[in-house]
Amino acid sequence: MITSVLVANRGEIACRVVRTCRELGIRTVAVHSDADANALHTRVADTAVRLPGSAPADTYLRGDLIVKAALAAGVDAVHPGYGFLSENAGFARAVQDAGLMWIGPPPEAIETMASKTRAKELLGIEPLREVTEADLPVLVKAAAGGGGRGMRVVRHLADLDAELAAARAEAASAFGDGEVFVEPYLEGGRHVEVQVLADTHGTVWALGTRDCSLQRRHQKVIEEAPAPGLPAALDDEVRALAVRAARAVGYAGAGTVEFLVAGDRAHFLEMNTRLQVEHPVTEAVFGVDLVAGQIRVAEGHALAEDPPPARGHAVEARLYAEDPARDWAPQTGRLHRLAVPDAVRLDTGYADGDDIGVHYDPMLAKVVAHAPTRAEAIRKLAAALDRAVIHGPVTNRDLLVRSLRHPEFTAARMDTGFYDRHLPGLTEPAPDQHAPLAAALADAHGRSRFGGWRNVPSQPQTKRYLMAGEEHEARYRHGGQGLEADGVRVAHADAHLVILDVDGVERRFEVSRYGDRVYVNTTALTALPRFPDPTAQHAPGSLLAPMPGTVVRVADGLTAGTPVKAGEPLLWLEAMKMQHKITAPVTGTLSELHAVPGQQVEPGMLLAVVKESAP
Repeated sequence: MITSVLVANRGEIACRVVRTCRELGIRTVAVHSDADANALHTRVADTAVRLPGSAPADTYLRGDLIVKAALAAGVDAVHPGYGFLSENAGFARAVQDAGLMWIGPPPEAIETMASKTRAKELLGIEPLREVTEADLPVLVKAAAGGGGRGMRVVRHLADLDAELAAARAEAASAFGDGEVFVEPYLEGGRHVEVQVLADTHGTVWALGTRDCSLQRRHQKVIEEAPAPGLPAALDDEVRALAVRAARAVGYAGAGTVEFLVAGDRAHFLEMNTRLQVEHPVTEAVFGVDLVAGQIRVAEGHALAEDPPPARGHAVEARLYAEDPARDWAPQTGRLHRLAVPDAVRLDTGYADGDDIGVHYDPMLAKVVAHAPTRAEAIRKLAAALDRAVIHGPVTNRDLLVRSLRHPEFTAARMDTGFYDRHLPGLTEPAPDQHAPLAAALADAHGRSRFGGWRNVPSQPQTKRYLMAGEEHEARYRHGGQGLEADGVRVAHADAHLVILDVDGVERRFEVSRYGDRVYVNTTALTALPRFPDPTAQHAPGSLLAPMPGTVVRVADGLTAGTPVKAGEPLLWLEAMKMQHKITAPVTGTLSELHAVPGQQVEPGMLLAVVKESAP
């Protein structure tokens, strides 16, 4: 019987495991890097152990330090969560060799399946050894790990070597293993997976299917269960193959078998020997707790002969601190507030006031809705996200809402190319044009010496805001009948709530302010100074850091005076475990280069300048 567990992970999944352990009466121990010293997962666990350093390679990827922490804390077992060392057979063995219980599959199963190349060989599928023009497009993929890291689509043979190098570097950084392989890339396919749960007595459950086709950079964004519209024969085929794969390696615990479905064919991708990020949709549909199932299997309990019946439909959206309109650039900063309606499930590793740093994945939370039908689940999730209060860095919230309401998704006609086709339209700014006025009115009331409006006519007042990248001016005045604004009647205004009568309809605007950042309902604005700073200018062709991170590479031979072409990669930044290319904005000459490998940069820092060639 397990009485105490060390969670060898961080963030949302660590909090998720702690929650189930608490419900089972199990004591929990967290581990944390220096960057995570006050993170939510360290606060919700019963106790915590420091892993010195901040980079994953120095902390959460150090199996020796984690085993040492587990022994020092006196726990019975270790749960790896997902990511980091969750699919590392050496770590699983080290846990067991230390006399601790491993809440996961046997190391031998991890060893076989955690390498995608070995998993394919087990099922008789060979990766591409030599790539020719006829094989294109192909997918470069990390042999270990997941989450879209170490993965690249290559459409031109000349790009293959560079993409292989980039994938190896990214995989080594994220998983401590730089092995990559190449396989055919199927256009227009759906990403479908099967959740399995197996015990040590020979029982394997196939807990239905999930569709995870909506992805950015090969990392899932929206997932649902069951996968909609699968022909019955194909549904039976993928579930049977998932059970076969689990039995082939003597699997025990929770795992996922992934496929790319094209037409009426299913192509095996990999088996993930761990819990998946999207496991809550399966939990909702089958009424199970997969973490509790993992723990019971580790304790030696047998599963029932058959899994519980499926009920209804569930959809999950991953809320990221990122800007989809700027090449999915990750965002950092203070998360002032995060709240969603109680009708949905929120799994998060952050609380109000926490800081989002540069070292780890930018996922803030998972929001999950369950309902009797797919249409109802989608409607519930979209409405919850639309009403969610998210004050802090830029997020993908608007993209999620629009994706869920897109006719291609609601009709279940999506595939993995969804964002390639629709991203521009899904990220088109659509701010509330009355938000600047509401912000200005709330600000004026908040600064009022008398706590209210003066019933005295006055000159028009103006205030400028940056909204969706554009400057907006709000104008209002104190009239004889109270507050007045062009075409709008002000029904109520105080520091936190403004009610405007717009064409006879009263609209409520809740206003929150954090320094010069203002939130009006779901619209974010930045209050601009009355007189702009003339020094805050950069020369044309300036390349500014779009995010905080580390310069990991500068293009070979790049120096001041080098001719460059528009779109040519000049340097690479690593932030939140992903690499981001910085390209030349125009064709011309590199006139300045300030970035060097290993340099830490902040948003807006000048990296280089390209002087455009004369037409």
